[in-house]
Amino acid sequence: MKVSQVMRTPVVVVHENTSLEEAARIMLEHDLRGIPVVNEEGKICGFLSVSDFMAKDRSFVFARFHAPQLFGHWLPAHGSEKLYEEARTKTVGEIMSRSVVKVTEDDSIEEVIELLLYRELNRIPVVRDDVPVGIIARYDLLKLIVDKKLMKTSTEGD
Repeated sequence: MKVSQVMRTPVVVVHENTSLEEAARIMLEHDLRGIPVVNEEGKICGFLSVSDFMAKDRSFVFARFHAPQLFGHWLPAHGSEKLYEEARTKTVGEIMSRSVVKVTEDDSIEEVIELLLYRELNRIPVVRDDVPVGIIARYDLLKLIVDKKLMKTSTEGD
């Protein structure tokens, strides 16, 4: 079975120069946990997920001590609202993940399952010539259980 049979389309994307406020609005509006990021040519250049909006555990240089950072600032004991307020003017390109795992429409579902498991991912952009054309998430694999037509076309093509 191919990715094209299970992926979701159309894919919603944001531009790397989009403000975090606008990106958050788009993600909430479309009920998305992650969204591909594109450059001026429409090619994928990153991925923005809900976890990018959350504090991340960072270590101090030459120390074993870890502390949370939010948008590149150490998380204060109080006043994280101020960091979120300041983040409204940041761009997606400032916090997105630049290392993007992606698949094509012709890749197999087995390849996607391995990537989701071994890379501990929840969703993967589907690209054609590096332009996002869909997205496939763990959730989409539920279709394989309930859609008998998918399973029938999969076994007929093998």
